[in-house]
Amino acid sequence: MLLYFLIIPTVLFLVFGLFSYWQELKYRNKPFYKLSDVGWRKCLPKPEARLVHSIAFMGDVGYVATDGTDPVMRLLEEWQQNTGPDGSVLFLGDNLYPVGMPAETHRHYPAAKERLDFLLGQMGAYAGRKIFLSGNHDWNKGRAKGLEYVLRQEKYVVDTLQDENSYLPRHGCPGPEAIQLAEGLLLVIINTQWWVQRGEKPMGIGQGCPYDDIEEFFVRLNQILRRNRHQRIVVAAHHPLYSNALHGGKFTIKQHIFPLTAAHKRFYIPLPIFGSLYPFYRQLFGAYEDMSHRKYRKMRKRLLRIFHQYSNIVYVAGHDHNLQHFEVRDNHYIVSGSGSKTSFVKKGGKATFTLEQRGFFVLNYYDTGEVWIEALAVPETEDVPKPGVVVFRKELGTVLQPKVQAQQV
Repeated sequence: MLLYFLIIPTVLFLVFGLFSYWQELKYRNKPFYKLSDVGWRKCLPKPEARLVHSIAFMGDVGYVATDGTDPVMRLLEEWQQNTGPDGSVLFLGDNLYPVGMPAETHRHYPAAKERLDFLLGQMGAYAGRKIFLSGNHDWNKGRAKGLEYVLRQEKYVVDTLQDENSYLPRHGCPGPEAIQLAEGLLLVIINTQWWVQRGEKPMGIGQGCPYDDIEEFFVRLNQILRRNRHQRIVVAAHHPLYSNALHGGKFTIKQHIFPLTAAHKRFYIPLPIFGSLYPFYRQLFGAYEDMSHRKYRKMRKRLLRIFHQYSNIVYVAGHDHNLQHFEVRDNHYIVSGSGSKTSFVKKGGKATFTLEQRGFFVLNYYDTGEVWIEALAVPETEDVPKPGVVVFRKELGTVLQPKVQAQQV
């Protein structure tokens, strides 16, 4: 009898695991669309609409190839040529893997400098606006001396591009920083790594930040959103507020059975049942970079409490290495973190679109007041027929009163 109690659960677990794995394989590297967005290809801006401003969201580019062959950077270059000066490129953090920009004596410094020089070389030739944000890897993976690492990267970017606004928020401060990109289109940048960073993080005028209490950040953010509720507001950060991927607590069956692959992709040592302890821990308590971690959870709760008061916000982040779109309470939440590598993303839930593919999102703002987003992807499998295809498009609504005075920011 005891043998049956051991065999039956084991067989059921294996059957469930194999079925789930088969389901995952069916949509890995394939786009998922919410039923209402299946016909997105037929949706286009009005023929008479003229593009006023375009934003390319480049997330987690820290592993791009520097020899000119990288398909995502080629796609960005094509976008730059087509858009011209009426565009902005936002690097959403994790610009340099694995630990950002260390000191010159560090073994990772030569590779970090080479990659950053490559990115800045392509940006230096672009006439539009270019802005770098910081992510957890730029802060020494969120560990001690992270502030030192990010300030070194900031100085290098600002000195090279000769633009004080090319790395925001400055000095590692939380922000928010508001920039008027066009009439009716406002960009707000925040440094979400500040909340989850371990060790030193700046605060107060002595460290270049405009306030001494973090509560002032939320007051200022709410003031910016309230004064500009007639505009379309794009909030850019590194950490997403919604995600169907790893940092949102979503794991593959492989990660449950072979948990050691999280440490190294070749560690295929089966640990069924016991292997689920790690994913469950990440889902319930989380690492510092996970939504379930208490610091991340507290930050997310405060931001969403503010955003839910408005209906004109597009929140864009990286962090998870895929492309995702969510529409929640009339606001839009985008993950554009597959600039240099990809990872599993789960379909369904609150998502309207997900794709495990390298690429980036673009936001287009037209003189008709229309605001559209597009997801551009490059091929890694036969599911995407050619480079640079649009794999998703959606209108986010119309800015009814596009005129705004600069002092309102």
